Amino acid sequence: MRPDAPSTAVRRAAIVGGGVIGGGWAARFALNGWDVTLFDPDPEAGRKLDEVLINARASLPTLYDRALPPEGRLIVASTLEDAVREAAWIQECVPERLALKHGVYRDIQRYARNDATLGSSTSGFKPSALQEGAARPAQILVCHPFNPVYLLPLVEVVPSPANDPSFVAHACSTLEQLGMRPLVVRKEIDAHLADRLLEAVWREALWLVNDEVATTADVDDAIRFGFGLRWAQMGLFETYRIAGGEAGMRHFLHQFGPALQWPWTKLMDVPALDDALIERIANQTDAQADGRSIRDAERLRDANLVDVLRALKRRDSGAGATIAAHEAQLPTSPLDPTTDRRQPLTTVERQVPQTWADDAGNLSESRYFEVFAQANDRVVALVGGASSSSPTRHGYVAVDSHVHHLRPVRGAERIFVLTRLLPSDTGQLHLFHQLRRDDGEVAATGEHLLQHVDLETRETSLPSAAIAANVQELVEGHAVLPVPFGVGRRVGQPG
Repeated sequence: MRPDAPSTAVRRAAIVGGGVIGGGWAARFALNGWDVTLFDPDPEAGRKLDEVLINARASLPTLYDRALPPEGRLIVASTLEDAVREAAWIQECVPERLALKHGVYRDIQRYARNDATLGSSTSGFKPSALQEGAARPAQILVCHPFNPVYLLPLVEVVPSPANDPSFVAHACSTLEQLGMRPLVVRKEIDAHLADRLLEAVWREALWLVNDEVATTADVDDAIRFGFGLRWAQMGLFETYRIAGGEAGMRHFLHQFGPALQWPWTKLMDVPALDDALIERIANQTDAQADGRSIRDAERLRDANLVDVLRALKRRDSGAGATIAAHEAQLPTSPLDPTTDRRQPLTTVERQVPQTWADDAGNLSESRYFEVFAQANDRVVALVGGASSSSPTRHGYVAVDSHVHHLRPVRGAERIFVLTRLLPSDTGQLHLFHQLRRDDGEVAATGEHLLQHVDLETRETSLPSAAIAANVQELVEGHAVLPVPFGVGRRVGQPG
């Protein structure tokens, strides 16, 4: 079975309101190891939450090449008191009606801990408006996320003068531990920052459809095939700085600035959303969907986001840098005096990205080598060496590899790799990996021979005495274990 992860102190969050945003918050907390209680009077709240969790479990963990913490417990509470009583973080996700929110805050603060953070998911109200009449106004601040909350890292943190800076800093630290990117808005303002930008695009899009300049599909194509791809990595201002050529932003502003005086847009005007326009927009967006249900569209959206975010992560760019930083905080198993040298090493523990699957939904052939390469790199790091990707003069490189496929692994399935060190010549690492599914079944084995070399000349070299001692200690410890199935196997040989 999968080795147990190290235990951590239980952290508890409460979500008040179980719609799209509330369900996304619940998934973000739970998949990062928090126990979560959700309260929503909707009798369908539990079912809706389960559907959100299905999507979140298949996507968020696949952003990482390490395992997230063990999933926290998630309970749908029968009363608000039961939900918030022990929570360190309470996230309000009720509809955008100020009087309703004020009433919810009164009830929450009647039962909640005085030191709990009470974040609001409001997309429009200022924190000072939310705090009016509250028993503890300093406990409330805006933490506005973006859908899907379990995948998109941005959260706008908007304090008011009533919030102590240390309280805001603590909230931001908590959000970072969830793999999110808190953006502290410098001055409270209606609709905060990002939604004000989106509102401008939304207004203009409505006019384009209303005036029959474009269909809803035309507008979406303009974004997804054009500037949306640039925005995903470098936002607005950096994009326009590049558009200015070698002279940069100054040239861009001088060249295109006068156009801002031309009557191109209708930013302060909105077409009447009468029944005819609403029907036109609804019919066009239904046609765009081409038969896909909302849940199908969510799964497609999440798979695409995982691909984009993982690409950005590889280059430590944009939102990918946030994921990379969060992954660096996820625990690994270091080789220290407490490590049992007589047991196989857990060298990989992660979830398989859906995009690693073939047309049949199974892990594609090349990805087995990628997983085993990660296991190789982990062993090298554990013994104190360097891999071929490390910026050092000497390290280990693979010189022989063999993979034996036993059982299929599905996309989004959780896997782990157990590794044995086998006897080898000085300067070599002879590794045998077992890739196991979460149920403990061996899905594949990989046998690899790594050679210590000069990374510039690729000539063989000897590792340091310390590295050699670490390797020998593990080889001797693993020698007491039975020889694993498949060692020395080659193509066509029986197991």
